[in-house]
Amino acid sequence: MENLSRKQNPYNDGKVIDSCGLFGMMSLKGNTFSGEDAMTAIANMNIRGNGLGGGLAAYGIYPDRPDQYALHIMYENGRGREETEAFLKESFEIVFNEEVPHRDSATGVVNPPLVWRYFVNTLGSIKEEDQDDYVVEKVMFINTKIHDTFVFSSGKNMGVFKGVGFPENIGHYFCLEDYQGYLWTAHARFPTNTQAWWGGAHPFSILDWTVVHNGEISSYGTNKNFLEMYGYFCTMFTDTEVMAYAVDLLIRQHHLPIELMAKVLAAPLWSEIDRMPEDEKEVYTALRQVYAGLLLNGPFTVIIAHQGEMIGLGDRIRLRPLVAGLHKDMLYLSSEEAPMRLVCRDLEYSWIPKGGEPIIGRLETNEVIYQDKPVVVGMDKNANTSSA
Repeated sequence: MENLSRKQNPYNDGKVIDSCGLFGMMSLKGNTFSGEDAMTAIANMNIRGNGLGGGLAAYGIYPDRPDQYALHIMYENGRGREETEAFLKESFEIVFNEEVPHRDSATGVVNPPLVWRYFVNTLGSIKEEDQDDYVVEKVMFINTKIHDTFVFSSGKNMGVFKGVGFPENIGHYFCLEDYQGYLWTAHARFPTNTQAWWGGAHPFSILDWTVVHNGEISSYGTNKNFLEMYGYFCTMFTDTEVMAYAVDLLIRQHHLPIELMAKVLAAPLWSEIDRMPEDEKEVYTALRQVYAGLLLNGPFTVIIAHQGEMIGLGDRIRLRPLVAGLHKDMLYLSSEEAPMRLVCRDLEYSWIPKGGEPIIGRLETNEVIYQDKPVVVGMDKNANTSSA
């Protein structure tokens, strides 16, 4: 670890806050592909990480069990596993479980814990409309009450794979070239405020929401307190965790469209709201008042994913980079353009989005939405981009 740190931070600065690499790729038609391209792309941005954290999320990888929650769980010791499995047997119907396949011979992976996955159904007494809330409640219980155990992925037909190492090493460790998914996100981490450990790597996830993040959120304490009022307990002590929970609360529980979710996290300034037409002014004033505790202060770029959608979003003054690209049915999001062109040499269109404006790739409609309208390949870039 000391050698890696010295290599990536030769001046031994106490804090490095402008790094972290993000990458996402999605087939808008739902075509599946292995994790190799995502691993290749994120490896191209190793300068943005330091080997202290990396990971990938993949969607559509469990087609034989699409309706079961796939719980990925890390264990530090046998006692934690024993207690957790007893709790799972009481709380769920366990359909199948196994150790997550991995390569013990993989290089660059540091102190791996035991990682197990459980495919589960909720109990018959749980109404269908309450199942997601039930799973969140049980995940929060395990992560706060059972020692040496961490549920880091809990969605359907998707999974998170992460740990201490460069992301391509983590992908190789978990054999991700053998999986087939229609959406992959990846993260190369440069920890700024928290120590490196397997649970603290990105992506962060709840149900099928995943978030990879570059930046530093100074509003963590306020965000954390707001989320705890709704039953989300932040155990990782990292700003990215609050983003995953905030997205789940705003979209799944409070039914906000993605466009308005983005305006909560990357809120317009009050001076901008004052200049809006009256109907818009009323909406955005209400959002800032009701969700003041979820406003994200500080520089950030995130790639958010869940079943059927991939979303890119940056802070309003674009203090962290994000580039988008399109080729046929493929949408790419990345911290840099080079990784996109490395895995797609015929990229048809790329642009730098405006701060605070979400990019949304949708499987259902096979389209990309930006600034509330579909992106048309070949359009005038000046109409859809900004360098500020």
